[in-house]
Amino acid sequence: MKQNFNINNLLRENIKNIKPYSSARDEYKDITDGMLFIDANENPFNTNVNRYPDPQQVKLKSQLAELKGISEKNILLGNGSDEVLDLIFRAFCEPNRDKIITLPPTYGMYSVLANINAVENIEIQLESNFQPNTNAILEAANNLTKLLFLCSPNNPTANSFEANKIEELLHKFKGIVVIDEAYIDFSKEESWLNRLQEFPNLIVTQTLSKAYGLAGIRLGICYASEAIIAVLNKIKPPYNINQLTQDKASERLNNLETIKQEVNTILSERELLAEKLEDNSLVEKVYLSDANFLLVKVDDADKRYAELVEKGIVVRNRTTQALCENCLRFTVGTEIENEKLIEVLNQL
Repeated sequence: MKQNFNINNLLRENIKNIKPYSSARDEYKDITDGMLFIDANENPFNTNVNRYPDPQQVKLKSQLAELKGISEKNILLGNGSDEVLDLIFRAFCEPNRDKIITLPPTYGMYSVLANINAVENIEIQLESNFQPNTNAILEAANNLTKLLFLCSPNNPTANSFEANKIEELLHKFKGIVVIDEAYIDFSKEESWLNRLQEFPNLIVTQTLSKAYGLAGIRLGICYASEAIIAVLNKIKPPYNINQLTQDKASERLNNLETIKQEVNTILSERELLAEKLEDNSLVEKVYLSDANFLLVKVDDADKRYAELVEKGIVVRNRTTQALCENCLRFTVGTEIENEKLIEVLNQL
């Protein structure tokens, strides 16, 4: 257990005593048949969505709590992981004063959100093996460095960070460590959610956009201590998760066996795709992947990207990113999609 951690030393002053907006469904929660609700200025005619959604998403959190083996009090849901990340910025980072640390190449929204919130982003480039430089990170940190973002498995490099490096940072970094696990369901590594109780400065974010196949409904998940979740709940919009999203997510979580089968298929296809890419003359290296995509170094990323687009295949060109010169990122598709990619590459 991390000692001497006090969340109040990290919170923005205006957030500490903020009084959250109290919605109609926050004030009266006991929804039973036959009750007459004329308190929220809703349209009274039934459209199935004429009522405001549950602001605390009780049913959905209950499903996630059972699935992950934690308390509902350790869960906050967001309109995509981007809303979750933005809430974290707004809770802990004072504009034009505080700082964050990111590890390029990494997910670009961390930098975007830092700019939106007027927070300095200190970039500590990953080492050549795509692992965090823990010494450089800790040397760059000071009392104004509130957040450290670790994307593991990392986007776009597809690898997981070594557990001992993450653990060292959790112990020694004085701010909040945010581990973005958007791709954890494709990884051989265990989720850091399993050690949430050890580290009061740990936030784990996950999503239903990848393994769960629900990118279109925009649902991100934040797991953290009760103290952190309570703060984020105070500042989130009152009805941030719409009813259609809640219903669709709940329905999908009732089909875990289907999800497991889909993930296993993606993992199998990932290995087959990697093998075939390695045999292609345009490919210089296929990096090991712990995600549902492959980072691939080719002879000329700009040229090959343009050629693939001409053939009706859109991939991600990452050549401008640190350590990713001449690299393309291929999402693992269906068997037919992967075979089409290989066929086209072999023709170039």
